[in-house]
Amino acid sequence: MPASVTSEQLGGPDDAGAGGVGPLWWLRYLDLALLALALPIFIATGLPLLGWGAAAFAWIVQRIIRDLLNKRAAASKDPRTVAGLLTASMIGRAWLIALTIFGAGLAERKAGLSAAVLVIALFTLYFTVNMILRPFERP
Repeated sequence: MPASVTSEQLGGPDDAGAGGVGPLWWLRYLDLALLALALPIFIATGLPLLGWGAAAFAWIVQRIIRDLLNKRAAASKDPRTVAGLLTASMIGRAWLIALTIFGAGLAERKAGLSAAVLVIALFTLYFTVNMILRPFERP
């Protein structure tokens, strides 16, 4: 790969759907692959499946909410609507994850801890991938 790669070389939104990163589109789903990989680890190590289930539920639901509200924000021409949707999305998704982890922890202490650690790992991977792919996105 050349030293300076342009977004045209990687493809645009038409080439990769909503991601707009061409052949690197699959990186957008790396967090879901980690979530799937965590299930056999939870089973093999005897960690509570409630922890995995709570983390999986919260993570998948927050991704759906993020995608829906980002789509609505992108379609809006009003900057206040965009700011409101994105802010509500961030705050609401954080509360959803926090309350789900808290609920799992109330049901079983180890489940809450394992859910929290899994969500931290998922968020770290998601954030890192987004920072890497950001320069290749088209506006």
